[in-house]
Amino acid sequence: MPDVDATDARLLLALTEDPRASVMALSQRLGLARNTVQARLARLEGNGVLASLDRRVRPEALGYRLGAYISVQVTQRSLAEVSDSLARIPEVLEVTGLSGAVDLLVQVVALDADDLWRITEHVLAIPGVQRIDTALALRRFVDHRLCPLLERAVGEHPDD
Repeated sequence: MPDVDATDARLLLALTEDPRASVMALSQRLGLARNTVQARLARLEGNGVLASLDRRVRPEALGYRLGAYISVQVTQRSLAEVSDSLARIPEVLEVTGLSGAVDLLVQVVALDADDLWRITEHVLAIPGVQRIDTALALRRFVDHRLCPLLERAVGEHPDD
């Protein structure tokens, strides 16, 4: 993953504030040439700095009102296979490898408690999964965010 310089951070902040802004509008707002903005956006997309837009869609809008985190213990040397199997479950939003007693933290969404039961049964049936523990997400206090980090990169947010 390439480093993001202060100009990239300004561009990303502007996109955060107005995701539908045109290249020309961003150019005028930031005082950069249109070609510079276009080239930087293409580079940021190509390098994977900009995540896909599906992150902006809330699962609740699709009927998935129940969120949970599943801690998964995996037999040794099965992480790749288990992760691949988890990626094929549509309700799995994210899989993170951890150090410690738990190998994977899996964020899932479900329609209701019965649907969550079905999903956990599906996870348990994956070859290589030894044990799971499920915790319901009751309330999100801080949404996924990067603005404070982008502001710091631009120099607008002092180091705490």
